[in-house]
Amino acid sequence: MGFFSEFKEFAVKGNVMDLAVGVIIGGAFGKIVDSTVNDLIMPLIGKAVGGLDFSNYYIALAGQDPTLPLVEAKKIGAVFAYGNFATVALNFLILAFIIFLMIKQINRLKNEAPAAPPAPAVTPEDIVLLREIRDSLKK
Repeated sequence: MGFFSEFKEFAVKGNVMDLAVGVIIGGAFGKIVDSTVNDLIMPLIGKAVGGLDFSNYYIALAGQDPTLPLVEAKKIGAVFAYGNFATVALNFLILAFIIFLMIKQINRLKNEAPAAPPAPAVTPEDIVLLREIRDSLKK
């Protein structure tokens, strides 16, 4: 079997295709979560703590002017960008929670599959009858 035929067989397997679809959907879903956090949640948190843009909160480590935007402060020197970290951490928590809910729902649906009917139980009377048949066949 040639290299390319092996690669083709690997690439068209169901698991690889499922993974590719999952990665594409996950990337798009990540953008939705990013937008939700950056455009809806963080502005509300920023307003609550008295700032306009929470992702621009930082502590200057190289003597930058604290009124500079984060991008400009990074050009000058090192910064401790705790606001940006909080935004990314919130993105992660929301995404992890949604994935948890999805997996929980999938597992619940898997568990609801009908169970195989139980095998008929053999009663003591059946055992007695079978022993009688066995004994009569021996004679």
